[in-house]
Amino acid sequence: MIRSLSNKAWFGGVCLSVLVGLVAPLAHAALYDRPKERVQLPDPIGYVSDHAQVVEHEWKDRIRSVCTDLEKKSGVEMVLVTVPSIKPYPSAKEYADALYAKWQIGSTQQEHGLMVLVSVQERQAAMTLGRQMLPAITPDIRNQISRQYLQPAIERGHFGEGLYRTAVALATPAQEVRLEAPSRRRIKGLGIWITLGTTVAVVGFFWWLSRPDLRHPYRRIQKGEYWGTGQGGFGGNWGGFGGGTSGEGYR
Repeated sequence: MIRSLSNKAWFGGVCLSVLVGLVAPLAHAALYDRPKERVQLPDPIGYVSDHAQVVEHEWKDRIRSVCTDLEKKSGVEMVLVTVPSIKPYPSAKEYADALYAKWQIGSTQQEHGLMVLVSVQERQAAMTLGRQMLPAITPDIRNQISRQYLQPAIERGHFGEGLYRTAVALATPAQEVRLEAPSRRRIKGLGIWITLGTTVAVVGFFWWLSRPDLRHPYRRIQKGEYWGTGQGGFGGNWGGFGGGTSGEGYR
C-alpha cells in the first residue's frame, strides 16, 4: 500500500515537472512580447524622420531633395528614420517592419514604399520595402549598399553622410519603378465624353428654342402655314364683299 502511494506520488511529480517545463517558456514569451505590444512607435515627420537627432541640417536638406525628386519622377516614397533605440524589439528589422506598417509608406494598394532605419544605441540598420519594390531593389543591391555606405558611416558616427549616400544609391534603381494609374486614364476619358455630350445637348436645346414651328401645337404652323397668310386671304374676301355692296347701292 505504501509502495503504491509512493509510485503515485512519483508519477504526479513527474507530470508536474513536465507541465512546468511546457508552461514556463510560454509565460516567458508572453512577458517578452507584452512590452513590444505596448511600445509607443514614433510618428513620421517627413522624408527625414530624425528622432535621434543625429543628422545635421545640411544632410537633411540633401536627403529631402533626393526623396522629393524620386517621388516626383516615379511615385516611389522613400523615408529615412533614426531612433535612439529599438527596444523592446529584438532587431532593427522587426522595428522597421512595424514602423513601416504604422506609417503606411507608399501606396496602400501598390506598396511602392521604401524605408531605411538606423538605431543609434544598438548601431543597427535595416531596410523595409513594399512588395512592388522588391524586383527593382534586390537583396544583393541592399547588401551592397549597406556594406559600402550605411554600416561604415554608422560605425564612424557619420549618420547624415551615410544616410544621404544610401538614399542616392537606393534612388538609382528605385526610379525605374513606375506607378500605374489606369483609373486616372479612365476618369479622364469619361470627362471628355461628358463634356462632349453636354455641349451637344446645349446646342440642340437652343436650336429647338429657335424653331417655334417644331414645338407649336397646331399642324398648320408645323407645315409653315402661318396666320399672316390666312389673314391676308380673308381680308381680300372681305374687300370683295364690300365692293359688291357698293355696286348694288341703296335706292
